[in-house]
Amino acid sequence: MLTISQVTKAFGGRTLFEDASLQVNRGDRVGLVGPNGAGKSTLFSLILSEATPDVGKIALEKSATVGFLPQENAPVGDETVLEVATAISPELTAAQRILKTTPEDSTEHHDALHAFDEHGGWQVEPKAKRILHGLAFRESDFERPAKTLSGGWVMRAHLARLLVQEPNLLLLDEPTNHLDLESLVWFQEYLKSYPGAILMISHDREFLNQLVGSIIEIAHRRLQRYRGNWDSYVEQKAAREEQQLSAYKNQQKEIASLQLFADRFRAKASKASQAQSKLKQIDRMEKIEAPLNREKTVHFHFPQPPRSGHRVVKLENVHHAYDDLVVYRDLNFEAERGQRTVLVGPNGSGKSTLLKLLGGSLAVQSGTRELGHNVKVGYFSQYRVEMLQPAMTVLETARDMPNPVSEQVARTVLGSFLFRGDDVFKTTAVLSGGEKTRLALVKLLLDPPNLLLMDEPTTHLDVGSIDALVGALAQYEGTLIFISHDVYFIRAVAKTVLHINTGQLTPYAGDYDYYLDKSKATSARAALTSDGQQLHNLQPANGAAAPATNSTPGLRDSRQQRRADAEQRKAEAKIQREREKRVRELEMHILSLEGRQGELTAELEKPETYDAGGAAMELNRELSSLTVELERVTTEWEALEQTENVAGV
Repeated sequence: MLTISQVTKAFGGRTLFEDASLQVNRGDRVGLVGPNGAGKSTLFSLILSEATPDVGKIALEKSATVGFLPQENAPVGDETVLEVATAISPELTAAQRILKTTPEDSTEHHDALHAFDEHGGWQVEPKAKRILHGLAFRESDFERPAKTLSGGWVMRAHLARLLVQEPNLLLLDEPTNHLDLESLVWFQEYLKSYPGAILMISHDREFLNQLVGSIIEIAHRRLQRYRGNWDSYVEQKAAREEQQLSAYKNQQKEIASLQLFADRFRAKASKASQAQSKLKQIDRMEKIEAPLNREKTVHFHFPQPPRSGHRVVKLENVHHAYDDLVVYRDLNFEAERGQRTVLVGPNGSGKSTLLKLLGGSLAVQSGTRELGHNVKVGYFSQYRVEMLQPAMTVLETARDMPNPVSEQVARTVLGSFLFRGDDVFKTTAVLSGGEKTRLALVKLLLDPPNLLLMDEPTTHLDVGSIDALVGALAQYEGTLIFISHDVYFIRAVAKTVLHINTGQLTPYAGDYDYYLDKSKATSARAALTSDGQQLHNLQPANGAAAPATNSTPGLRDSRQQRRADAEQRKAEAKIQREREKRVRELEMHILSLEGRQGELTAELEKPETYDAGGAAMELNRELSSLTVELERVTTEWEALEQTENVAGV
């Protein structure tokens, strides 16, 4: 479908690609990786014809369509969310606009209705609604002006548009950045049955492991293909680099030997011709490049926070609710010095609320929050917004602290988070959302609190920056409690797991793999949003998270009332889970039916179908039956979709 042939491309005086080739076939799932600045975005620009190669050709199969999701800043005008999602062609968009603004008995309205039908409008809107639902939009969001949403939700609407459109080649640049956990899981499963080819840039190793069949690495100005997922790529790359290093060393020895002979005998008349021959032999060699340095972690000691008391923070009999939605009732929680705990559980379970209560950005409505001796709290989401001054440069921001580190140390850390060269003299006002996230992390790591609370810290970070963050946190001597959907990051950092669901907290006294084993999770990603129905209530071992449960009710609530409330919440949660499961089943069934419907329609459009006796009649019979089934399933889906969802917390 896509063929890149011997492409050379220089940008800014630097050659990004030289004689690079690649082929992507229908149905391929390909991950594109490489360090920042290697040329991943430039390659996308070449495929999209936004840039042209200096040498070579890029060819798309005739009539193949291409869809592109940028990392951020996709444009939006006055359209509603649903209009963004259904804007799969200019003709359909124009027809929709005319239908909304012209009288039904007008000729213009009639012509627009014909165009709407011709471009599949009747099928597009129900499909768009199902996909928007999978990406966590609610029915009430569909008619909202898209420009009133945050940038992340606008990106989700554009992602929905691409999935509705189903281009033959889907180009995705960090598509998981703006998704919550449950939307990510839905999206991941949806892409497994996507009919076209996918070429994606992603820092999410688990996402790549689940989806791709090959990895394309930009290295040495070439496109190197590795068969398999991310883990397979890492193994193959290590083996290839060992082979390359061995070949490089052997060639360097040979070159040194030839050069030594030439240097020794070039002045001697009887050996001069042999010496010259050795030099020519060196010139004719195809030189093997030395492998790039694979070490990614930072090699200096980060500043450390002052030592806190043994008990870092304590919540006692805490109640918290959003209007009528009770998140926690009589919650007790205690964190001890040195803990590294990840919070897991379904959307709306209270993970972010607990983090905000611990950090003090949410006031305790009843009960108490008590900080331990000498505790300094840092809440990462808060740092993104409040700690960056628009007029300050990146370097000034990094060193803006009571005891600033040296400029050399600051620039070294900034470099590991992709602020290199003159980038450090940019003002924070001109930084993208991803750059602000990276700068906030640098600032936090250079002046760390001894209680660090982090909500999705790896969003907008590339693989190298995530490894740099892991390296920094490996040195960190304080207490860390965090939320993340990055399985690699969780495995590298967390020492204990705290599962949260419907206000109930269950501690696990081991790392994430221990939690996976005890929770009997079906996958590492699915376990992050598990509702805990099969979880074992384990007692924490020494040094693990202290028990975190709902305590004995106070004077206002009897034990019987609390038990009844818990049973009611459990029953409501079960109904909600069953409804969501049925919605997902119906969505997959509808997609399957629509796919078959398209195949049957295509067959009936072929003249040769009517030459085979009875074939057209059989196809029409199947199509009629399928249409009835599709209407039935769609009606059931719409009825479930209209059921009011509980707001996420």
